[in-house]
Order: sequence, then structure tokens, then C-alpha cells
Amino acid sequence: MASSTLASPLWLSRSAFLLKTSLLPSGTRALTRGFTGPRQPPTSLSPLSLKPSFKHLSAIPSASGIFAQKSSDLERSFAREDVVILGIETSCDDTAAAVVRGNGEILSQVVSSQADLLSRYGGVAPKMAEEAHSLVIDQVVQQTLDNANLTEKNLSAVAVTIGPGLSLCLRVGVCKARRIAGNFSLPIIGIHHMEAHALVARLVEKDLQFPFLALLISGGHNLLILAHGLGHYVQLGTTIDDAIGEAYDKTARWLGLDMRKGGGPALEELAREGDANSFKFSIPMRQHKDCNFSYAGLKTQVRMAIESKNLSIENNSISSTSSQERRLRADIAASFQVVSGGVASNQYVRTRLNHVVEKNGLQLACPPPSLCTDNGVMVAWTGIEHFLCGRFDPPPRADEPEDSMVRINSFWFDLRPRWPLGEEHSQGKSEARSLKRARVHPSLTSIIQGSAQQEV
Repeated sequence: MASSTLASPLWLSRSAFLLKTSLLPSGTRALTRGFTGPRQPPTSLSPLSLKPSFKHLSAIPSASGIFAQKSSDLERSFAREDVVILGIETSCDDTAAAVVRGNGEILSQVVSSQADLLSRYGGVAPKMAEEAHSLVIDQVVQQTLDNANLTEKNLSAVAVTIGPGLSLCLRVGVCKARRIAGNFSLPIIGIHHMEAHALVARLVEKDLQFPFLALLISGGHNLLILAHGLGHYVQLGTTIDDAIGEAYDKTARWLGLDMRKGGGPALEELAREGDANSFKFSIPMRQHKDCNFSYAGLKTQVRMAIESKNLSIENNSISSTSSQERRLRADIAASFQVVSGGVASNQYVRTRLNHVVEKNGLQLACPPPSLCTDNGVMVAWTGIEHFLCGRFDPPPRADEPEDSMVRINSFWFDLRPRWPLGEEHSQGKSEARSLKRARVHPSLTSIIQGSAQQEV
């Protein structure tokens, strides 16, 4: 595998943890084999092995804008290893691309980080993030193809994240994907960002079959889902206000920490100097008997603690504080981290999950850190999964006007900044629910199931 980073990588802030069960929620059974980790792709590849030998898909008619061909027909037409897909990801603050073969072989991946912007603005500034994506998207995609020793003519399709995320950022990736697909007559596949995080575990653990339970932890989302099958998800719990990553970033900024590597690692480093018992923060959602997540209240507690100690939250770089004030900030960081339980990169989370799976006889599948942050590999792999099921859009027109790329008439490709992954479980609704519903698109599950019924 060829892998590149155009700037210093961000700290691990996203991950997918999957608990494999052999039955649905009415009962669980264990798999006997454990998680063995990802199969390492070869470090060098023969140029001949990179040439796909299947017929071009531009001649395949599209049905309902999503199902272009029955999956059984696709499987008969192409060998899985002949499928080669480019994945593009620009949903938030990383510009990423990757080329992945249908058998899971990662041919290349490139990530350009916006760490400097995060430090400058204390978090993601959508307009600045969009401009940063626009500046590097061509370079990232070209370097990805070059590292794989491929050109666009060697691709089977292009997969791109269309939501959820920041609309300004999503637009950059979608426009690039449609230009490539149009110029080279390639099918295009719209990808749900959180589904990609969940399904990347099936790339590294080839024996991971449906159904499974997935815990997704990210800067903008906390999600617990039951994955019945590809595109069929039941949402057991979600973020009702702020996700844990948002709480980390805000707390780090209020404490005057260096944000270039993200709020998480900055807080973890400072917390080592502090006393976790100094501040008594209450555990979020403890009184609610459901699977939802909320960290807005914890943010408020932290801000009140800072104000109670007369600490400034503006122009407050920790490098210019006294030793006494630094100790106070360290105590707040340590107390916050204990209550929040950390985020996906923390060993705490994995340790607790290992305890759960050992106690209940389950299998735990954790993607490696390189596939837990936003990346093109997860997008390309999810594209492969849908492509082989016949779920893709036909190539766009090569002369498609630029403006039309953000007002796409296709049912599949409108940008979806707020886009649920699955249907909400009827018994999982929280009494504390405050999730905004404005401009929320139908869930991925409902779209795919509706299209499948039209096909019958």
C-alpha cells in the first residue's frame, strides 16, 4: 500500500467499534474466533496486476438513479478483485482520497490535514475549511492515483461522501468526483459518512458478517447502531446535542491549549499534570435509561468551573500563565477527562469494550488508528460494497455546468449535511431529546429500502 500525508495528521478522533452477534437483539451468541486485525497489503505491486480487465460500466443502464444492475449480474460480470474504486472524503476538516481494490487491497491513500486552521480558529471554520479543501483537492486526488500507479481510465467507479457534514466542504468533494466521473464516463456512488466509518471494519476483518452492533464516536457524532445488512441500520442511540469531540475541542480552547493536533491530545497531555478529583463534574445522561449521548451539559459545567476560578477564556494561551494557574487548568482537564470517559483514541474506551465482549462472549472489531480518522479508504470501501450490489448512479455529463453540481437533480446526489444513517428504534428515544430536525434528509436506510421496493 502506498500511503501519504500532505500535512501532519490529526489526532485520532473518530473510530468504529463493532460487536458481532449471531442473532438479533432478542438474543446474542459468541463467535469463537477473535479479531486478528487487518491483513497487511503488499508493499510493492506489479504494474500488470493494477490493470483491470473488466468491461466498462458506462453502458450499463441506470434504474431509479440508484440500482443500475442486479448484484448477481454484477458478480457474474466481474471478478471482485478487478473492481478498483477511488474514494473522496471532504465532509469536515480533512481532504482525503484513496484507491481500493474490490478484494480490500488498499492501493494508495492520501490525507491533507487542516490542523493549522483548527489551531488558528479554535475549531472548524466552515468557509476557511472549504477554501482549504479547494486548494488541495486536485493535488490529493492526483497524488493518490500516482501512488497507485493508476490513471482515471483504470477506475471502475468514483465514490464520494455526500453527507452528513458541512455543506460547503461536501460540495468540494462532490464537484471533484463528478468532474472525474463525467470526463471518464465512470459510475458515481454517494456515500454516507457514518456508514463508511462503520463498514471499514469489514475491510480489515473479512469475516465480519451482518448483523453486528456498531459504536461510532467522532467529533460531530456519537452513534450506536444495529447493522442488519448493507444499507439497513437501526439507530439505537444518537447525539441529542453535542458530541464528545465538540466538548473536547471547546474545553481545550477555553483552557488556552494548542489546537494544532486537536483538542483531544492537548487535553490528555495537560490532564496528566492535574488532579481528577479537584472538580466534581456530573456524568452526562446518567438519569436517562436509553442509549443516547449528550455533552452540552458537560461543556456548561466546565465553563462554570473556569469562571469560578476567574480564569480567562479569551486570549488565554496556557504558555503565558503562572504555575498556579496552569495547575488549575490541569485539574479541570483531568476532571473533565474522567467524567467524559475520553474519546475513541483513548485506551479507556477500548479497555471497557474489551471487558464487555469478554463478559458476554462477543467479538470486538476495532479498525486501526489510520482508518479511524476521516479517510478516503473507508469511502472507497463502502463504495465497493454498494457497487457490487448494483447501487450506483450513471456517469454524469462531461459538460455538466459547475453550478449544477450543488443542485443535482439526481435522487442520490444532493448534498445531505444532516442525514440520519438508519431508522430510530422506537424504544430508544430519549426524554431529554433536543435533536434539531430542520432540513434533515430521509435516512439512508429508508432511501435504499424505498428504492428496492420500486424495483420489485
